[in-house]
Amino acid sequence: MVDRLANSEANSKRIAAVESCFGAAGQPLAIPGRVLIGEGVLTKLCRKKPKARQFFLFNDILVYGNIVIQKKKYNKQHIIPLESVTITTVADDGDLRNGWLIKTPTKSFAVYAATATEKSEWMNHIGKCVGDLLQKSGKTPNKDHAAVWIPDSEASKCMCCKEVKFTTVNRRHHCRKCGYVVCGPCSEKKYLLPSQSSKPVRVCKDCYRQLTSGSLSPSPDSIDRPRSINNMSDDDDDDDSSD
Repeated sequence: MVDRLANSEANSKRIAAVESCFGAAGQPLAIPGRVLIGEGVLTKLCRKKPKARQFFLFNDILVYGNIVIQKKKYNKQHIIPLESVTITTVADDGDLRNGWLIKTPTKSFAVYAATATEKSEWMNHIGKCVGDLLQKSGKTPNKDHAAVWIPDSEASKCMCCKEVKFTTVNRRHHCRKCGYVVCGPCSEKKYLLPSQSSKPVRVCKDCYRQLTSGSLSPSPDSIDRPRSINNMSDDDDDDDSSD
């Protein structure tokens, strides 16, 4: 079915419409063989709070952005190659229901659908697209994933030293290796995590000590710390995401 749609006029028009909604700031999306599988609004767990985002699933990439005018204008386009994606279901937790994790080597985050049926459809379609890509390429599923950030609201004090309480003066920061919310003194160090950045990034003192001693690999997902699977966010879309 996907192969038949690849060169269809209807598919070309749908992709052109998505490009138009993102405007000049968005990346071109029309390439030979690319098919728009589906689209919809999902709630993305960001650093500050859950936010509605428009998602577009293609047969090789997942695209999402901020909603400026529904079905007409979006900004802050993000493109995720599906070949590196792994998805994992998330248990319902209060108002956060019908969710799953989207995990990649460069970033990982949780999203939530409006209904259980919608969640099932999204996960099935993403899973099939990833499976088809891996089958064609002969590659194995990716096992390295970036840490998912703990939302600011889940930490009233530093998760590293467990002493410093966060205030307007004592700001929250995030370790890029484990995703914990930490204080400034506990995250003064930086370390090169090649899958996330070409420059050294902020890490907590615990991860830095393990990274420099060789007991922890700079590759994603090499640290295992206890956390609630529901308390997982992403850093983008926030003004102070650099922390």
